[in-house]
Amino acid sequence: MGWLWAIIVGFVLGLLAKAVIPGKQHLPLWLATICGMIGAVVGNAIARGFGIEETRGIDWGRHIFQLGAAIVVVLLAEMIYNSMKRRKHERQRV
Repeated sequence: MGWLWAIIVGFVLGLLAKAVIPGKQHLPLWLATICGMIGAVVGNAIARGFGIEETRGIDWGRHIFQLGAAIVVVLLAEMIYNSMKRRKHERQRV
């Protein structure tokens, strides 16, 4: 159940990050989900560093850190993905 929950949270965070970032993103959905999963792990670590532990109920502070980390990870992945796609397209032209 842990992996399924991680995939669901990663999917939601990846979609939210893509929605927050202005402009059109070309990142595939599977990659956005992986970025969301990474963002969740990084956000949890940052929240723990700030002293936010698991609490009963909705832990808004931890979720904000997760979303912020997911946005950063999706932005970085989008830049890398676009540059790789551009290089591949340029090599096919030659």
